[in-house]
Amino acid sequence: MALSFFDQFTIPNLLGVPLIILAMLFPLTVWFTTDRLIKNRYSTAQSSLLMGVTKQMMAPVNITGHKWASTLITLILMLMLFNTLGLLPYTFTPTTQLSLNMALAMPAWLMTVLTGLRNQPTTSLGHLLPEGTPTLLIPMLILIETASLLIRPIALGVRLTANLTAGHLLIQLTSTAVLALMNTMTITAMTTLILLILLSCLEMAVALIQAYVFVLLLTLYLQENI
Repeated sequence: MALSFFDQFTIPNLLGVPLIILAMLFPLTVWFTTDRLIKNRYSTAQSSLLMGVTKQMMAPVNITGHKWASTLITLILMLMLFNTLGLLPYTFTPTTQLSLNMALAMPAWLMTVLTGLRNQPTTSLGHLLPEGTPTLLIPMLILIETASLLIRPIALGVRLTANLTAGHLLIQLTSTAVLALMNTMTITAMTTLILLILLSCLEMAVALIQAYVFVLLLTLYLQENI
């Protein structure tokens, strides 16, 4: 029974076609409509929200790093789409897979490191050894700071995976409890159903917040290297 809870993290298929492909192609049906070219309240609100997120995200970064805004905003929109896909019926959340999250985190982190080594190599390498360190502690601190630097992409990927996986498992357990108690303890089942609805709202917020946190940490890493 416990193993069946993890079936939600496998890609469902319909007639041999992975449903995740259909789910990811759904936004394109909106993109290629002519209505999006017409200025209306929806497009105005969308543009305003996108502009606000971009300004908030790039606030810690100086003017030099603003050229990365388009790349980072594309990444956050893609993560928001991936994170919220799993809340739709018969779909799959790609970002519950650690392999995908590491494939996103590793190149993005490496981009910030290589940018620092290219633009200011002395300052970037200087982060590995704080100023005023006693001579005896220099080898140990270099090893600690190097490990701290190398563990950043792992922390990015694991954080995103763990938060989304835990939320989906909690929703699965709660919904299973509702079905099990519906015939015997109706009042308890209805109370649990209300909790399930609140958990779904919380998971939607977590899906959006985790995408923002992922990109925000990248902007902080970028600020250290420009």
